[in-house]
Amino acid sequence: MMEYRFITPNRKGKWYPTLELAKRFANSIGAGFLDAAGNFVAYRDTILEERRAAKRQERGLSPNIHA
Repeated sequence: MMEYRFITPNRKGKWYPTLELAKRFANSIGAGFLDAAGNFVAYRDTILEERRAAKRQERGLSPNIHA
């Protein structure tokens, strides 16, 4: 599973689980916007970063904890 975020020369966005979400919130850091047709338009010097998502641990007690 991948995660995506946009960065600008001055700001870094949050990591999102889908590219669509990253595009949707890119405007909040000044990285770009969705036009009237729903297409993403990036501002100059905007970079898309991708990374492999870390596996999340299941919630619950650690196996090393004794009651």
